[in-house]
Amino acid sequence: MLLFAGLGNTGKAFAGHRHNAGFMALDAIARDYRAPGSRARFQGLVTEIVLEGERVILLKPQTYMNESGRSAGEAARYYQIDPSRIVVFHDELDLPPGKVRVKTGGGNAGHNGLRSLTEHLGNEYRRVRIGIGHPGDKALVHNYVLSEFAKADIPWVEALCNAIAAHAGLLAKGEDEAFQCRIHQAMETAGFGKAALT
Repeated sequence: MLLFAGLGNTGKAFAGHRHNAGFMALDAIARDYRAPGSRARFQGLVTEIVLEGERVILLKPQTYMNESGRSAGEAARYYQIDPSRIVVFHDELDLPPGKVRVKTGGGNAGHNGLRSLTEHLGNEYRRVRIGIGHPGDKALVHNYVLSEFAKADIPWVEALCNAIAAHAGLLAKGEDEAFQCRIHQAMETAGFGKAALT
């Protein structure tokens, strides 16, 4: 069994925010794999799918970003899922828009959702880092992540979420490098290579 957790803030007012990239990715996976409707559990919204023969719990914490670990920790304890079997989807300032990297452990880089997860799960969970770019000035970061993607960004955001969903099976198999490569190829094919996003 695996736990896929998407990070974001709850409520319609936050739905299109950069900080909700993790929710957007998880929603795309749920849609592509025809997950049943979510139910309220573990201070979050939960549904499940089967990926590559693995049962996968999909969790969107409803605690707001900086308390995400409470929800994920509760789900992990209930299902007895080891941190190595937890995949977290989150926005990443330190990656260019449209880029995705997968890593296990590491620092939190000021991300309050990751900080909370590490407090409740330890540090050895897997992270799918979804690049949203950086506003260029640390003083602008708070407003940047808590604002909506620009209209011009929507096509690449949708293409990226679709690619993440299409290749999520590789994450279930632990093939993180292959997953990254497939996402890169999919974005290039969709016309969102590096040049198109700068």
